[in-house]
Formats: sequence, structure tokens, C-alpha cells
Amino acid sequence: MRPLPAGIYAIVDGSAARPPLDLVGAFVRGGAAVVQLRLKQVGAGELLRIAREARKLCAGRAALVINDRPDVARLAEADGVHLGQEDLPWRAARAIVGPEALVGVSTHSDAEIDAAQGADYVGFGPIFPTASKAESPLPPPHGIDGLRRAVQRSKAPVVAIGGIGIEQIRDVARSGARCAAAIAQLCNASDPEAATRDMAQAFQR
Repeated sequence: MRPLPAGIYAIVDGSAARPPLDLVGAFVRGGAAVVQLRLKQVGAGELLRIAREARKLCAGRAALVINDRPDVARLAEADGVHLGQEDLPWRAARAIVGPEALVGVSTHSDAEIDAAQGADYVGFGPIFPTASKAESPLPPPHGIDGLRRAVQRSKAPVVAIGGIGIEQIRDVARSGARCAAAIAQLCNASDPEAATRDMAQAFQR
């Protein structure tokens, strides 16, 4: 299993106006390190079709992660799966995707970080206020100080998520987080490729 690459973790959200594969292509061309398919309203068969096409776009350029669905991740030969707190436990997902795939877990507290140790990475947030996950209530934003504490606490690499834009990206990178995740800031950008490139370059500075 390769480690989670460092950089921008671009999330393709099903609420975006652009087609998912258009966004995948833009994010890859813009230099995203990881692309996640987060298509909660799409049926399993359609998700698998999109995931297989996304795998071709990402191959050799970015890691492809499927949200919620370890079965689809395995069938699409994606690089990994990302799990929320209400999804399968990460050990059960590992049994489905196999030892070579990345398994990530969303966390929002010290207790959730501790429970996710053994997974390949943890998503932690929200760092800043966000409306991208309005369907699931989130705790108050942790801020950069909270992100630093999460990075120090977790043995697994941390992906920071929640309200991260170009203005905050350098502080996120300096915190020690492996990746900075973005949804609306990239999906809703007038030019998603350019927005991804700007964030990727700022993260590396």
C-alpha cells in the first residue's frame, strides 16, 4: 500500500452543478493529490460506472478514493475508501478492500481520532465554518489550533477538512496536516482546474 500522498484532497460532491467526471478531470489536471467521489444520491451501479471512469482519469496522477462504499471501491479498483462515523467500521471495510487499499475515517473529536488509529489516515474537522455537510450536524469549528492538536494526537496522517480556501491553505499546511480537503471551494469554482492548481501551489509553499 502506498502512503496517502500530500497536498490537496479534492472532493467531488454530488450537489455540484458540473458532471462528476468533468470535476475529476479538472482536479487531476490542477494537481490534486487525492480525488474523492462523494456521490451520496447516486445508485451503486451508476457510482461504479463513474468510479471506473474516474480511475482512468486519476491513474498515475492522483489517488482515487470512494466515499462510504468499500464494495464499489474494490470493484472499481480505486486506491481507497473513506468512511464516516455512521459507515462500516474501518476494520470491516479493510476486509472488503484488501490490505493494499487506503482506508480513511472522518473524525471530529479526540475520542474519534483514538478509535480510528490503525486506519491509513483520518479526516479531521471542521476546521473552519462550512455548509458543505449540512445534511449531518457538525461540532463547532476546531480552528488551526485544534488541527495542530489533532495532528499531534493522531498516529495516522491527518486530512484537514471544513471551510478551507486559498486564504487558509498555508496555515493548514504548516499545521502538519498531510492534506487539505476542499469541496465547495473547488466544485463551485468558475474554473475548478485553476482553483485546484492555486490551492495545490499554495499548500506546497
